[in-house]
Amino acid sequence: MKKTLIFAVVAMAGSIAAFGQDADLRQVLSQMDAAAARFRSAQADFVLDNYTAVVQSHDIQNGTVAFRRAGGSTEMVMHVKTDNGQPSLKDVLFKNGELDYYQPAVKQETILKAGSNYERYLTLGFGGSGKDLAANWNIKYLGKEPVGGVETAKLDLTPKTPSDQFSHITIWVNTKNGIALKQQVFQDSGDWRTAVYSNIRLNDVPASEFTLKIAPGTQISAK
Repeated sequence: MKKTLIFAVVAMAGSIAAFGQDADLRQVLSQMDAAAARFRSAQADFVLDNYTAVVQSHDIQNGTVAFRRAGGSTEMVMHVKTDNGQPSLKDVLFKNGELDYYQPAVKQETILKAGSNYERYLTLGFGGSGKDLAANWNIKYLGKEPVGGVETAKLDLTPKTPSDQFSHITIWVNTKNGIALKQQVFQDSGDWRTAVYSNIRLNDVPASEFTLKIAPGTQISAK
């Protein structure tokens, strides 16, 4: 009888905790909906850490990234400036369903069809709504955690449609503006990629930023 009572109390405590987490998650998603309604564009500095498990190595890249809502879609432009502390200019543009990868140093531009799922990854914490997040991902609320002195909601996401590119993604979202200050992508191989964003500017990025400046004589390949 005593053991049964203990198990019942433990089960009840677990249910109360789960209910509290569900309520917290609903609040976070509602805050993201409100932030998404106000979102037009965002620009930030980033530090990207690519970890390769088999050789236990880190590749650290720095640069800037910008997003903007254009009609019913999202555009993104990224400028990589350094790689492991060395100058390494690379530009990446996502626009009209295509991924444009430009290497100025070798005058090489590669254009790829990005696929239908790419945009939902782009908007993880950059203009995406809570409703869209819940529609495409299984979400686990991991509590509140500061990033760069800012309180964020930590969410772990697994795709409802399985992906061979990653197993799950964790994002740290500033619920006041719906922007992810940190993202971490995990692969089954043990590899992971972490991006940390800072110096974020909202709703003042001109449309002209979302066009790559391609030098004359650049070789173009489309795949």
